[in-house]
Amino acid sequence: MQNFQFCIPTNILFGKGQMEHLPEIVGAYGKNVLLTYGGSSMKKTGLYDKIKELLSGWEIYEVSGIASNPLIDSVREGIRICREHQVNVILAVGGGSVIDCSKAIAAGCFYDGDPWEMITSHAEIKEALPIIAIPTIAATGSEADAGAVIRNPETGEKLSLFSPLLYPKHAIMDPVNTFTVPANQAAAGSADILSHLMEQNFVPESTFLSDLLVESVMKTVIHYAPIAVQEPDNYEARAQLMWAGTIADNATLCNGNQLVAFSCHGIEHELSGTFNTTHGVGLAIITPRWMRYILSEKTEKRFAHLGRAVWGITEEDDRQAAEAMIGELEDFFKSLGIPSTLTELGIDSSKFEEMAEHGVETEGLRYTWIPMEKEDVINILNQCL
Repeated sequence: MQNFQFCIPTNILFGKGQMEHLPEIVGAYGKNVLLTYGGSSMKKTGLYDKIKELLSGWEIYEVSGIASNPLIDSVREGIRICREHQVNVILAVGGGSVIDCSKAIAAGCFYDGDPWEMITSHAEIKEALPIIAIPTIAATGSEADAGAVIRNPETGEKLSLFSPLLYPKHAIMDPVNTFTVPANQAAAGSADILSHLMEQNFVPESTFLSDLLVESVMKTVIHYAPIAVQEPDNYEARAQLMWAGTIADNATLCNGNQLVAFSCHGIEHELSGTFNTTHGVGLAIITPRWMRYILSEKTEKRFAHLGRAVWGITEEDDRQAAEAMIGELEDFFKSLGIPSTLTELGIDSSKFEEMAEHGVETEGLRYTWIPMEKEDVINILNQCL
């Protein structure tokens, strides 16, 4: 078991009616608020009006239209507004993209230079505006982690930044706010959660406790994701997925493991950075192909164990059990209505070589459980067509 240091500074308010605490939470930071959100859905659902009503005594400035795979231009706009109006706190309402964008804004306000330079140079983040997150989808877990991923369409890159200062101070998590999430987004979010769980399981060394925790949360997602897709206002399904998404991504489950980068996330960052794919959809397409590509005497035992523990596979032979597990995962994604090939997304192989070369250099693919080189990434992507 590896040494570890564990601190999650985010105060989480979970359940129905927790929005009523918003004024007292925001009030602790000041009167000037930057409200960040995505499209018009927040206004259609009444959440926007609810926030404006609760914060009627505050000066609220806005950055709206934050895209899936958040763009560096939205970060720049947020920084400009924060500096111009001396914003005290950022209120991020939406999915992982909105929260990630808000984290980059929070850090960029105190960076002397362009925020993309801050990200590419891995500059030390010494100060950041406080963030209050109100997630509206179960997916990335960004409401209680210290990382963000930002896309620059001019360079075709999607890169990460990390700092303990980027943990949201508070996360108000009401599953009711996820009722209006469309079925395809709920499915993609569930795939993202499963990927974060596998990221903690497919490592050089894991603990008995971590394996059991990861497996239990995986079974929770597998049970409740189809219900949430079919019954969007099923509170229990939405609540279970929402909490699963949070604990899948904030190190709660993997303390003591020997952690490394996860190939599927790195490859998908290249995919969504280049083609603007939905992260969870890309992961659902890539992951089974990656598993088949690396299936060997070294990996089959862990795949087989997961298949038996999570999917109830009874094959005694490890190779057969591993192959059955990969099939079950693939079928599960299909059952949620997630596309199963890149061809379905209109993607061809024309940029695979460039993506693979960049991914190996920037995403740590040489330092994963099964190290990847350029040709490996190209082969996996071609199998995804």
